[in-house]
Amino acid sequence: MQVFARPMRGTFIAVALAALAAVPALAQNAVPAAQQAALKQKLAQRLPSLPAVEEMRPAPLAGLIEVRAGDHLIYTDAKGDYILDGSLIDTQSKRNLTEERLEQINRIDFATLPVKDAVVWKNGNGQRKLVVFADPNCGYCKHLEKSLQQIKDVTVYTFVIPILGDDSKAKTENVWCAKDRTQAWRDWMLDGQAPPRALGLCASPTQRNLAMAQRLRVNGTPAMFFEDGSRLAAAAPANVVEQRLVKAAKGGG
Repeated sequence: MQVFARPMRGTFIAVALAALAAVPALAQNAVPAAQQAALKQKLAQRLPSLPAVEEMRPAPLAGLIEVRAGDHLIYTDAKGDYILDGSLIDTQSKRNLTEERLEQINRIDFATLPVKDAVVWKNGNGQRKLVVFADPNCGYCKHLEKSLQQIKDVTVYTFVIPILGDDSKAKTENVWCAKDRTQAWRDWMLDGQAPPRALGLCASPTQRNLAMAQRLRVNGTPAMFFEDGSRLAAAAPANVVEQRLVKAAKGGG
């Protein structure tokens, strides 16, 4: 999701060279508090659509500062006069340092997720675990749900979050309050059979799940979390999810 206007691609290298030429190399330690305060103020004034800055530290490229704003990373010079909005690549190792850093920043403690508030189903022995945030009216979520049926030996915990309007909210409540919520969820997501209307009051976890999604910066559906704490904010095909499950089983290594 774009959070502010990006520099034109053609100016990316020019801006980088200008920043590096104008700024001495930063020491590989914390950015001084006074400098952070000045940078935050300048960036907020010049880039008002940028989310609040949460962290700054020296970037892997000398002369630049890494700035974390929400779930977004940018790079700036020491005075905040230039920014780089894009991926920082190590050409020797071919590593995308920006992606690696974002994955590290966005890692969660999987064991703390309140799975009692999730719709649960499993294939095979269910030994591997996967968390999904989904809206019942999200087309990509339905595609993902169908893809997940191909994966063996997995338990899927779905936190249903109605972010697409009143009908999503009604379906979320109806699924949770159904006699068999797992079957109601699968009937709807896989076969298009709407869940029965809930009769009477039912204590659903909808508000808790929405609040948790906000804390975890789940900005859209579907979003997946793996046992190593990593996330995948996309409706990936079964083979990609399988690869991530294998990686998570190895501790993310």
